[in-house]
Amino acid sequence: MRVTREQVRENRRRILEAAGRLLREKGFSAVTVAEVMEAAGLTHGGFYGHFASKEDLAAQALAQALIPAPREPGAAAGLAGFVASYLSAAHRDRPGTGCALAALGGEAARQPAPVRRAFTEGLEARLSRMQEGLPEGDRATALAALSGLVGALVLARAVDDPALSDEILAAARTALEPLGDRRADPPCAAAPRTGRP
Repeated sequence: MRVTREQVRENRRRILEAAGRLLREKGFSAVTVAEVMEAAGLTHGGFYGHFASKEDLAAQALAQALIPAPREPGAAAGLAGFVASYLSAAHRDRPGTGCALAALGGEAARQPAPVRRAFTEGLEARLSRMQEGLPEGDRATALAALSGLVGALVLARAVDDPALSDEILAAARTALEPLGDRRADPPCAAAPRTGRP
């Protein structure tokens, strides 16, 4: 049976979506091609019709996961709500549908060049989006804020003490509150959602 171009595109989308979620949940090395294909509802044999290797899949899935999510209709463009949502228990507890920078940042440094390139480009896209809403496109402030957001989420997920985890999120929210009056679109998916990250 011949597969249409539309079905090929849909299959590829499903593979990238499944890989992006699984990579954020488990990390690069813990996810297998077979697991991704099963999660996408496809057979393992079809993988190489879409990707040259697992590394190719990881780079493309990461790039897809790092595309800034569109702002929800009617949502304010300010940073205050974004910071509160990003540094929330809900986001912390659902890495598979949250920000790929926080979920995979610690591992990205040890990945092959294509994966690191996708990570770098995704970071730059978020940074640019955040800069757009800051006075005079202040890159240093955007970098500091993004680093604080991602770092706090990484630490909050890493500790085994729930009270300390909540304390980390609260402290980071307080430290980043001065940015709340500035306007910017969220740099990455803050609240866990279903569908595309």
